[in-house]
Amino acid sequence: MGATLVVLAAGMGSRYGGLKQLDRFGPQRKTIMDYSIQDAIGAGFDCIVFVIREEFESQFRAQTSSRYENEVDVRLVHQKMEVEGLLVNREKPWGTGHAVLCAEPATEQPFAVINADDFYGRKSFHLASQFLNQKASSDLYGMVGYILSNTLSPHGSVSRGICTVGSDNKLVTVREHTGIRSKGGVVLGDFEGKEVQLPPDSIVSMNLWMFHPSVFAPLREAFMAFARENTAHPKAEFYLPFFVDERLKSGATEVEVLTSPDRWYGVTFKEDRQRVNRALEKMHEEGVY
Repeated sequence: MGATLVVLAAGMGSRYGGLKQLDRFGPQRKTIMDYSIQDAIGAGFDCIVFVIREEFESQFRAQTSSRYENEVDVRLVHQKMEVEGLLVNREKPWGTGHAVLCAEPATEQPFAVINADDFYGRKSFHLASQFLNQKASSDLYGMVGYILSNTLSPHGSVSRGICTVGSDNKLVTVREHTGIRSKGGVVLGDFEGKEVQLPPDSIVSMNLWMFHPSVFAPLREAFMAFARENTAHPKAEFYLPFFVDERLKSGATEVEVLTSPDRWYGVTFKEDRQRVNRALEKMHEEGVY
């Protein structure tokens, strides 16, 4: 059985600057997406759906997606600002939940979701593939979780979905925290306007989710409700963890959490480039790539 990988690449990376999804790292000068796609194909994914901004499709196709067309089924979809039936005035996409919804026309089989600019590690894709082929259903989603302390940037604050996980490895809640940073030996973050201290070994969502295609119907319903409520708020974003958390609260689904032993790397800030380069160079030296 195969599986689809949905790659969220429509964000412009305002803090990083430019199209960071197309920046290149490591001794072979690959994008982080290249590493993720290589690992996903090795884990059995046979279709890649890229969610991009329409205005840089030609650049994206020339530099990235065309190189995989001989290996897997490659599809491109656009994340647009417009929402049918609503008058909106936005300068940035609607967020990760909406980005996943945009992949619906190109996604027929169980699928995993990743951010284009995050490095997830090889083991994570094997965990995701196994779940999609054996367990994904309309009432069971999956998530690959990471240890919070392994996902921080030394160059500034980050946003993470902080998870509460039960003894049965089922997700209890996922709450989006912003401004997460290490300060004086402790990890601090902002939640609902208040500063909170976070356990460094907390499980966090890095947007590596696994779904059955039946998720699109409730996802569309939730997004449309959000969009109607936020037509006058051009910076409001419909985050995928918000949707999952609401589904959990309603009892509509369960989410199985698979904790990855891999270390996460990302380029939230320009200063992160050197750290990611060093990590990938070491992986090449060790024969991982």
